[in-house]
Amino acid sequence: MVNMNEFTRLLNQVVERFLFVEHAAHPHTRRVDRGAVRDAAWRRTADAIVVALRLLIVLTVITGVLYPLAITAVAQLAFPVQANGSLVTANQSLVGSSLIGQANQAPLYFWPRPSAVDYMAGSAPDALGSSGATNFGPTNATLAALVREREAAFRSANALAAEVAVPPDMLFASGSGLDPHISPEAARLQIARVAQARGLEPAALAALVEQSVEPPQLGFLGKPHVNVLKLNLALDGLQ
Repeated sequence: MVNMNEFTRLLNQVVERFLFVEHAAHPHTRRVDRGAVRDAAWRRTADAIVVALRLLIVLTVITGVLYPLAITAVAQLAFPVQANGSLVTANQSLVGSSLIGQANQAPLYFWPRPSAVDYMAGSAPDALGSSGATNFGPTNATLAALVREREAAFRSANALAAEVAVPPDMLFASGSGLDPHISPEAARLQIARVAQARGLEPAALAALVEQSVEPPQLGFLGKPHVNVLKLNLALDGLQ
């Protein structure tokens, strides 16, 4: 906190020095009324403080109240789904968000890509933790072991032949650990397993997967992808 007495003393010293310099430079001029100069300095200081406070109040109202309200109103009117978290419902119940993947290794469903944080599964609502990756480098032995383990599990679960390559997105976790998408090829390789587990025709699931393929954003950002949550909800709708 500013000590007003000390501030006043320093301001008076500045005024006194100013008057001394002016008198030394112009010894034949009329001596200035020091009290009047001091009062003028105080008035200029007070005016500057008032202007600063007014500007602070105006900018606070504009940037802290009006602008957020305007952006919120525009978002709710133009993009209500995205503005509220891209939430997904099924049977009038909230089941998730299309922006966040969910851990799922059940044979009846399509699997998401690996997650370094296991999609925060089982976390309490008040302690969800954070998203993220392992940050392992390409030569890290632990990462290599994880990739081999994931490849073996995916091949075994989906009965893949040795010559069939496992898509990279099923071997490596995303940077956030919450990626809701997989590649179309990763979804196609799971069709036989899901069809057998559900007693469905593979052709019906293949058509469903192709219908679920989303194009790159704006037509050129990224690659075609499949939202696993939406695909699994559509899968439930087949039965």
